[in-house]
Amino acid sequence: MGRTILINIVRFVLLIFIQAFLLKNIGFYNLSIPFPYILFIMLLPFEVPNWLLFLLAMATGLTVDAFYDTAGLNAAACAVLAFVRIVFINVTVERQGFENEPEPKLGIMGFRWFFIYTVVLTLFHHVTLIFLEAFGFFDIRDILTRVFFSSLFTIFLIVISEFIFFRKKER
Repeated sequence: MGRTILINIVRFVLLIFIQAFLLKNIGFYNLSIPFPYILFIMLLPFEVPNWLLFLLAMATGLTVDAFYDTAGLNAAACAVLAFVRIVFINVTVERQGFENEPEPKLGIMGFRWFFIYTVVLTLFHHVTLIFLEAFGFFDIRDILTRVFFSSLFTIFLIVISEFIFFRKKER
């Protein structure tokens, strides 16, 4: 248990550092902005209680908001991400027989499950974040373009990072 907490603290610090200091100024014509910090929330163990998951999601979002000067936008998007994570895991994990697995990682859950998990959670996060940022439906085509390209870039970074730290499941 202590090792898991330490790993998650290091993961949190590393992902926030990468987001705030390396990726903050990376954007392609304001169409594609990567947000791989959501990987911290996505990789939390299954047994994390829901109240703690929401607390960690809000803390993660508020930390990113502090670096981006975005007054709670990332915190709101992370809260939506936490909710969708709970629903997705309740729907898929119990039905597919992954009850005994400790956390939702590529090496444990398999590529297909992890990729769908990443796509769904990233899309919900980005739709929430970008719609809240735009605060309206005035230029819906521009908003949907930003959601698509930002999600694509983020999914690519998350999947690549999981392949870098890929470990086969131990049974």
